[in-house]
Amino acid sequence: MEVTEFLLATAVAHVGFAIFVAVHAHLTDEEAGYWPYVTLLLGIAGVAGYFFYEEQSESGHI
Repeated sequence: MEVTEFLLATAVAHVGFAIFVAVHAHLTDEEAGYWPYVTLLLGIAGVAGYFFYEEQSESGHI
């Protein structure tokens, strides 16, 4: 695989993952927050963060 093909495939995958995160958030009435942007930069790591990261409540407990 050539470098340009690899970079194009990676860019397409990251955009697809970001769209998936945004659509999932919309369908489940959740806020996507900054996760679509993180996913554009980091790909599958952003998807994992979207699904597994939980913000702490004001009391400091999850």
